[in-house]
Amino acid sequence: MALNYDEIVGKFDKYIFNTYTRQPVAIKKACGAVVTDVNGKEYIDCVAGIAVNNVGHCHPAVVEAIKRQAEQLIHVSNLYYTEQQALLAEQLVNLTEMDRVFFCNSGAEAVEGALKLARKATGKKEFIAAEHAFHGRTRGALSVTHKEKYRKPFEPLAPAVFVPYDDADAIREAITEDTAGVILEAIQGEAGVIIPSDGYMKEVREICDETGTLLIVDEVQTGFGRTGKWFAREHSGIKPDIMTLAKAMGGGFPMGAMLAREDVAANFGRGDHASTFGGNALSCAAALANIEVIKKEKLVARSNEFGAYLMKKLKNLNKDYVKEIRGKGLMVGMELSIKCEDIVGKARERGVLLNCTSDSTLRFVPPLSITKEQLDRTVEVLDGI
Repeated sequence: MALNYDEIVGKFDKYIFNTYTRQPVAIKKACGAVVTDVNGKEYIDCVAGIAVNNVGHCHPAVVEAIKRQAEQLIHVSNLYYTEQQALLAEQLVNLTEMDRVFFCNSGAEAVEGALKLARKATGKKEFIAAEHAFHGRTRGALSVTHKEKYRKPFEPLAPAVFVPYDDADAIREAITEDTAGVILEAIQGEAGVIIPSDGYMKEVREICDETGTLLIVDEVQTGFGRTGKWFAREHSGIKPDIMTLAKAMGGGFPMGAMLAREDVAANFGRGDHASTFGGNALSCAAALANIEVIKKEKLVARSNEFGAYLMKKLKNLNKDYVKEIRGKGLMVGMELSIKCEDIVGKARERGVLLNCTSDSTLRFVPPLSITKEQLDRTVEVLDGI
């Protein structure tokens, strides 16, 4: 017998670590850009599992690929070869213009691999990251994540220097003889959808080339069409030395990857890094289907078109409360003059799921398959609030 809302919450309170601030809703099912709770109430989902469900919830092609693969082979570990991992690696190399892929299960794991590889490749220990950056909560990823409340309880961490985002000169000044790499989000997500100025990433690339410093670009949140390009670094035309992917890679199935240039990747030998579940047949089948859906349904172009449509609509909201709209594709931040937590709650009551990335910034990262009617309804709800 299915549990009701109170029973679900009771078991969470009793058995699960209290590490999340959960909204008071229990989701039972989802399709496209709509999720349904255990009471049957429907919501337009502008969170999409935090920029994960780019093709929409439970896309039939992804579901069918998972079902078909689960009947054949789920997991055998990386002691053996599998067709699915070979095919996905080829797809990712073609899409990213990188040379080698290491498969893992999450964005934090991808960042951990990137930091290890940069240290091994350079023989150096320190990293430069941006203020307000978020790269994950595992120990290495946390060392390049800026927010003090995440870092302080777990210090000492790996050595890292934080400089202002969108300030290439600050990176140049911070590089020392022991700097292994510079790690940057192509667009800062948790910071509130902060988009760098034109030329910033190119200048950072040039600085890294001049100083022999590796450039790591974190595309965990911005990848797979989210910003109106396959990957956000395409907006600046630069190519990183190392790149991290996750979130939208598996169509909702846990999946991550760290990619690198051939000469950098060559520094990892057998035993230098590993992941038991990384690139298992089931996750690779889901990712392959997910990528095919993005191509077939032209979701990258749709992200561009619908992102511009959403930002135009948001700009018509009350100027007393809306300070700024920032975005690329369907990765949009709306900075308010008031705290946004109450707005999230009121929107949820009216059937729209949103989240805050800071005290006063609402983030919109809906499925790229969301309709204009659903976006209109979202803006209508906000206008009413």
